[in-house]
Amino acid sequence: MTTASDAPATAASTSPLGQVPWGEVWGQDDAVAQLQAAASDPAQLAHAWLITGPPGSGRSTLAYAFAAALIAEPGDENAMRQVLAGTHPDLAALRTEGVIISIKDARALVERSYFAPSLGRYRVIVMEDADRMVERTSNVLLKALEEPPERTVWVLCAPSDADLLPTIRSRVRTLRLREPDVDDVARLIVQRTGADPAIAEQSARLAQRHIGMAQRLATDEAARARRDETLRAVLRVRGVNDAVEVAARIVQLATDDAKSLTAERDDAERESLLRTLGIPAGAAVPPAVRGQLGALEEDQKRRATRSLRDGIDRVLTDLESMYRDTLMLQFGRADGLINRELSDELAALAAAWSPERTLTVLDQISVTRTNLEGNAAPALALESMLITVASGRTP
Repeated sequence: MTTASDAPATAASTSPLGQVPWGEVWGQDDAVAQLQAAASDPAQLAHAWLITGPPGSGRSTLAYAFAAALIAEPGDENAMRQVLAGTHPDLAALRTEGVIISIKDARALVERSYFAPSLGRYRVIVMEDADRMVERTSNVLLKALEEPPERTVWVLCAPSDADLLPTIRSRVRTLRLREPDVDDVARLIVQRTGADPAIAEQSARLAQRHIGMAQRLATDEAARARRDETLRAVLRVRGVNDAVEVAARIVQLATDDAKSLTAERDDAERESLLRTLGIPAGAAVPPAVRGQLGALEEDQKRRATRSLRDGIDRVLTDLESMYRDTLMLQFGRADGLINRELSDELAALAAAWSPERTLTVLDQISVTRTNLEGNAAPALALESMLITVASGRTP
């Protein structure tokens, strides 16, 4: 599902930054200082911004905090909280739970960007996942970014400026976020969840400092077990049969994980829609409203597809970390390993393989990611990658 109005709810809280709207921004003091200055001084305010940083670095959180500071008058905490909750009329936000941002949704956002602010100082347009635009969709944004209304500010979010077209990059001011240290993420997870410090450190390390993933690993023993099971299964791959079996297992685990993340929400959305339409629980759905229910189900299918793709991409990221560790060991570097729990297995692998073979596998993981982005069948793409793991040669 793609939404073009609702920003994720963010609770205001006390933090080192000390005030709404920056209370939920963590570990990005330099970026906050720059955006605070821009929000308070029109001479420093660009009409379009691109916030980049690795997954989990807080791009979206910072984008909505900036939007709140721009829209609300200084000191108007109620208006700031409205923006952070996604309910302020001068905020338009787009985030996709599908594989790509559709051109229809991009056009709708552009149309809203030309509305004058109704209550606030500025109208702010936040586009999360801006890297999920294909070229045709990106072109829809160009004129709006080049000639926005005087009191409209665009804020795009993406992992890297390289993920956007040069024509988009040339029209925005880029703000790059810093990557937090493992110890910093671990301390944050302990503060947020009360997790055991050792588990928090392990989770921050295995998540490669992705705050959201680290928090999930620290609070979900089953998620940690699934990650460990997947990596150990790949280490045991010796031939084509193993590759087929493990590929199917990875897809199944990612599918189960995606269902666990979306099933409860899907049911709640369906019940809410039926309740809004005045249909009692368990009653037959009248033909007149089946179209609305069907549209919801299509949105949910797209969200499930993205969730599955994201899950498999996370597996590829974990595998990359494992083979990078192997390469480090092959070059005599035992410090800074991500997968310390597999140190014995990786030491044996490093001794058995040449660095060239490890690099071949890492290259094939990148190829697999590209193939999946091009809608390759997940099982077949993973099988091909795992055959490279088993043989040291690309198929």
